[in-house]
Order: sequence, then structure tokens, then C-alpha cells
Amino acid sequence: MTCDSPSKNTGFLRAHRVRAAGVACVVLTAALLTGCGQDSGSTSASTKTSEAARAVPEATKSPSPSGSESASPGQMTEDQQERKDLISATKVTYDKAVTTAEGEVKGGKLVDLELKTAEDAADDDESPSPSPTGSPSPTGSPTGSPSPTGSAAAGAPQWVATVAARTGTKHKVHIDAVSGKVLSSAEDSDQSTSDKAKTAKRITQAKQTPQQAAKAALAKQQGTVTALDLDDNDQGTLVWKTDVVTKDWKKTTFDIDASNGSVTHQETDND
Repeated sequence: MTCDSPSKNTGFLRAHRVRAAGVACVVLTAALLTGCGQDSGSTSASTKTSEAARAVPEATKSPSPSGSESASPGQMTEDQQERKDLISATKVTYDKAVTTAEGEVKGGKLVDLELKTAEDAADDDESPSPSPTGSPSPTGSPTGSPSPTGSAAAGAPQWVATVAARTGTKHKVHIDAVSGKVLSSAEDSDQSTSDKAKTAKRITQAKQTPQQAAKAALAKQQGTVTALDLDDNDQGTLVWKTDVVTKDWKKTTFDIDASNGSVTHQETDND
């Protein structure tokens, strides 16, 4: 037996301990890396879940109760909606309004007619106050125009007509477009001598009545007549400017030659 044996055994044990410690470090490092990877993956998964949760409500918003795109306000312009509401509430046609208005002025001829809401008629600068000689509807009559201050009155339809006497003097006549009652009738006091002479000449030159002009326009485009105006066009020709609103609530304006009834121009307002 030699004296070197204890030294060799001691070296062997130390080497064994070093290798064991190295293995432990490797295992610990792997565990830490695995844990970090799991945390990272868990955080990523949590983030994706959170994002999905936020996205789901936006993707599953309920449609409109009707489920119809036609109910969308974008399908009809504001002007078209106003025309629809006004015409739907009107009971008195243009031809009856012409007859009623001309009956308010002895020997008078209609030179202008327009369907308006009561609110727009009241805002008209030329809108007269009821005349003692006119035929206002009886106070409190169920068939008369509703109170001007009421919400229903603001959108209630009225025919606003201008009728000229043989001398060219104009009279403004307001007619309830539901009942047909004359709401007011008054002479236009803001007329010069030259204006009266010009108007008198026009009604003499016009061989076509407003009713005939309207029929000529309707022959070109079926719809509802909402306005008639005796005026000169850009070429200086006397015409009846006639507005016709079609089923899609668009408005087409026709120029009807006041001497022969021919259509000289037409233009559609798509708004």
C-alpha cells in the first residue's frame, strides 16, 4: 500500500462535486428559460385574447331594427323628404287652387302659384295680412288652417297664388291646401306703374292658361304640379315655368311657351 491513495480519492470527489454543480446550474438555467418563455407566451396569449374581446362587440353590432337599407336617411335628400311630406299632406290640386285664386279677383288671371308650408308662406316677404275684403276661414272652424303657433301649422300645406287684374294690379291669395279655404286675399301695394303695365302686357300675350301649361308639362313627365309662374325665359320668350315632382320626389322644371304650349326647356333638380 502506498501513501498516494488518500490524495487520489480526494481529487476524484472534488471532480465529482464540480460536475454535479455544473449539471445543477444547467438544469436551473433551463427551468428559468422555460419559465420566462411560458410567461412571455402567456402574456402574448392574454394580449391576443384582450384584443379579440375588444374586436368582437364592434364586429357583432346589431343592424337597424327594420333591417332595411331603404330606411337610411342617406337614401333620400332633405329636399326630397320635404317634398314628400308636403305633397302627402296636400288635398287640393293645382287646378282647383287656380280656380279658387282667380275667383278672388274680378276678371283676374293667375300669374304665379306655388305649394308651400305654412311656415314658408308666413316667411314670404310678400305675404299679406288678411284683408277685410278677403275670405278668411271662420275662426275656430275645424276645416280652417290650424293655429300659426302650432307645430302642425308649420308644415301644413298652402297654395300661395298671385292673381293680376286687367290693369296689371297683383293680388296675393293664400289657400289652405287641405280644406281649400281662402286664408287671405289682399292687393300687393308694392307695385310701380311700370310693373303694373308689364304684368298687364304679359297676361294679354299669354294664350295658354296655367292649366294648359300644366297639362303640357305632365304629358312629358307624370307627377304632381307644385308651381306655375308666368315669366320671361333667358331668351326673352314668355313662358309658364312649371314644376312637376315625380314619384321619386325629384323636381323637374319645364318651360312651356305661353303662346303655343310647346316645351322649350326642362331641367331636373336631383336634390
